[in-house]
Amino acid sequence: MTALNHYDVILSPVITEKATHNSEFDQVTFRVPLTATKPQIKAAVEALFKVKVLAVNTLRVKGKTKMFRGRPGVRSDWKKAMVKLADGQRIDVTTGI
Repeated sequence: MTALNHYDVILSPVITEKATHNSEFDQVTFRVPLTATKPQIKAAVEALFKVKVLAVNTLRVKGKTKMFRGRPGVRSDWKKAMVKLADGQRIDVTTGI
């Protein structure tokens, strides 16, 4: 995969309280496309951040039903990838790439 393809796989880091807590245990959470596979996510993280990935866990987040101008609407589904890094490896998601 080329560098451009890696940027298409990793859309953005997830910055939540739970994701920040998991970073203490060498685990980083990213938002990825629904079509991304675990091997693609692993290759993209290793290439972009120069770290060793031990495991990738993914889950699909269903879009919520919300009201918009008095009418019901549905947010889009998205995919979350939790990446477990090797001991001593770190990714600082606040600095960007």
